Amino acid sequence: MLRFRQINSLQNFTSVHASLHNLFSLERHLIDRQTYRERRSAMLVEWQVLAS
Repeated sequence: MLRFRQINSLQNFTSVHASLHNLFSLERHLIDRQTYRERRSAMLVEWQVLAS
């Protein structure tokens, strides 16, 4: 956080980071491999739609 010179930059970064973390956080240790792969594939498709 010390690298951000302005508080607005830090706030923008944290809001984007929180959104991405929520999108890609799957709690892998709680689900089986097949479910993880399905959810990961769905997330990547959603990310590609958002990014384009």
